[in-house]
Amino acid sequence: MPADTAPLDLFVVGGGINGAGIACDAVGRALKVGLCERGDFAGATSSASTKLIHGGLRYLEHYEFRLVREALQEREVLLAKAPHLSRPLRFVLPHEPHLRPRWMLRLGLFLYDHLDWHMTLPKSKAVDLRRTVYGAALKPTLEKGFVYSDAWVDDARLVIANLKSARQMGAQIYARHECVSARRSDDGRLWNIELKARDGGSVNLQARGLVNATGPWVKRFLDEEARIATAKRVRLIKGSHIVVPRLYDGEHAYILQNSDNRIVFIIPYERSFSVIGTTDIPVEDGEQPVCTPDEIVYLCDIASHYLAKPVTPAEVVWTYSGVRPLFDDGDDDPSAVTRDYHLEVDGTPGGTTAPLLSVFGGKITTYRRLAEHALGDLAPHYPHMGGTWTTTRALADGELADAPTFEEAFERYVDSAAQVRSGLPKELIRVLCHRHGSGLDDLLDGARTVADLGRHFGGQLYEIEVRHLMRDEWAVEPDDILWRRTKEGLHMTADERSAFAAWMADLRPNFT
Repeated sequence: MPADTAPLDLFVVGGGINGAGIACDAVGRALKVGLCERGDFAGATSSASTKLIHGGLRYLEHYEFRLVREALQEREVLLAKAPHLSRPLRFVLPHEPHLRPRWMLRLGLFLYDHLDWHMTLPKSKAVDLRRTVYGAALKPTLEKGFVYSDAWVDDARLVIANLKSARQMGAQIYARHECVSARRSDDGRLWNIELKARDGGSVNLQARGLVNATGPWVKRFLDEEARIATAKRVRLIKGSHIVVPRLYDGEHAYILQNSDNRIVFIIPYERSFSVIGTTDIPVEDGEQPVCTPDEIVYLCDIASHYLAKPVTPAEVVWTYSGVRPLFDDGDDDPSAVTRDYHLEVDGTPGGTTAPLLSVFGGKITTYRRLAEHALGDLAPHYPHMGGTWTTTRALADGELADAPTFEEAFERYVDSAAQVRSGLPKELIRVLCHRHGSGLDDLLDGARTVADLGRHFGGQLYEIEVRHLMRDEWAVEPDDILWRRTKEGLHMTADERSAFAAWMADLRPNFT
């Protein structure tokens, strides 16, 4: 098969968080890397998470201590790597004696605080919900509870940050290119790869190694594109979320226990909303994830059981659903299926058989560690590969000022940016800093007043940012911008979203 370029060292199929993380790590180790995604980056599971960087408190009940410890360590790493996209968050756990005894919660939180001895976030504590702000939104019958630390992240933008980092180091990024064929060459030393673009064009590549990071489609890719057998499987579990107007004052979140042994989060979201989720529902391969009326009622009922003011389906302004590809460990309970990841390498070192690494499972919190493990598994095939490096290096646009805490680093950057651009509203500067971090200068490109920002589409979305997202962040469709690169679709009316889509359709030919 003729190739459009000289052979790459590694080609990654899949533009979600795991694929983006592996590509970023690999190119930083002096490998020549390519990556393709058939749709928009983070267009599936990686933009439909609960958006938490967390150890997984409830995983302790399933004795997954290593996974929790690793996730807690990664929480600190990611807060430092992308302080504009992530932030520490305090979680309130109301105590319901008939669900889990108080001693069990206290023990679990003690372990959560101490599995990572380098934890810098505040430790957990018991609280009287009747006498603190943490209980103000709850029913008065809920008297006791606990508060502990975890963190929040903009999942879709974390994917983009990894891809931008990879591109800056030389990776070849193929947006909206589907891998339709991947076959080893006759001598087995290279992968012949065919990509099909949305516009009908094709790209032919060769690579010394291949990564299957297709998430829910990992088994299908092995069966249909690579034609390689494996005994490993994934369980496809749908998780749905609902978004409602902000339910309470304060920046804390709630973790709510339910009688079915599941937990549901209520988290402050996008300035003036709250997100409630998630569900755990098995789905079939190829099934489009949609939040059903039953799931909406389920989430509203759990929230209403705890909150003083009930949440009704009529209040829901948006829903989103994603399919989590969990490694199939044989557990019949979807909530108990492991959130750990498994990597499988097909191929022999020494250049005799080009490797194929497939990713089964995983979670956004541990994506960087997963990528590091993946490159470690591939190292025997690449004697010239560099060493580990991603623990301490900031992601693209994450280089903010040094400060004692993650929050202070971000606030100092916002204050500095607002002083430099005093002609722009500080709230807009804050929103743009959250999305773009130290890339703010490239985005605004000399803009000093609101008039310099171009057309205003609604919310905090202006023409100058849209052009930047299309030019530098692979955005093509309205949903790429309204619901993934930003969440400004929440802050716009239906008419404003329609007008934006029409404007973008007229502009798009200039970016193809």
